[in-house]
Amino acid sequence: RGIPREPGSHWAEPGCQSCICQGGRVLCDTVSCSIPCSHPLPAPAGACCPICTGCLHEGVARAEGDVFSPSDGNCTVCVCLAGNVSCLSPECPPGSCPSPSPADCCSCNPEKCNFRGRTYAHGARFSLDGDDCTTCVCQAGEVECSFTPCPLLDCPQHQRYLGPGQCCSTCRDPPAPTGCFLDDNGVEFPVGQIWSPGDPCELCICQADGSVSCQRTDCVETCPYPIRIPGQCCPDCSAGCTYMGRIFSNNETFPSALDPCLNCICLVR
Repeated sequence: RGIPREPGSHWAEPGCQSCICQGGRVLCDTVSCSIPCSHPLPAPAGACCPICTGCLHEGVARAEGDVFSPSDGNCTVCVCLAGNVSCLSPECPPGSCPSPSPADCCSCNPEKCNFRGRTYAHGARFSLDGDDCTTCVCQAGEVECSFTPCPLLDCPQHQRYLGPGQCCSTCRDPPAPTGCFLDDNGVEFPVGQIWSPGDPCELCICQADGSVSCQRTDCVETCPYPIRIPGQCCPDCSAGCTYMGRIFSNNETFPSALDPCLNCICLVR
């Protein structure tokens, strides 16, 4: 590389290469790192070998003398010393514990429950003899009993029903409707009843489920002078003619209201 080297001299090249001048030739090899610790830190910038002035544990760099707990916890305590990580777990006494909690470091076997001549494991749930409405649970040697919780009902009180042997009430099915009740006039129509709500062109029927279905009548027959009969939806073009407010029968003649010299005749076609 244009630089003279003395025979037997050593130097470092980029890429962690170690070179030596020997017999007029340059011999290079990758630097061999001797790591005297179990959890070294990565090599700093410009260096080739990891260092033991700290610890790398579970991907986290720890300073020299740092005390920490591993990710899986369980009350284990670790310390970083000269690149080595040493962990200690608590010593748990043998036997059972009266009231375990998730924060306890030591695992234990909770006490069983002796209740009415039977033995239940910790956490076991059971019912009293002949009473399925009461639920009991064994908690570290003690039995606690309470009524079985019932679901909330969305029906009114008069529709609730408690059957024989049941712990919780249920909702009765509402009675089938016998008719249609109209709030506007307070009239109740039986199922199948057909009526007009006031408009002769509209007819309503009471359905089996208590609902009201209405439909309008479309008039398709037209004529110049139809007769409109009170209470009838469509005008009548076959009974006669309406002229100037008067009703004339078929083939009946009458004077014109515009010219007294003209006579008119009602023709149904």
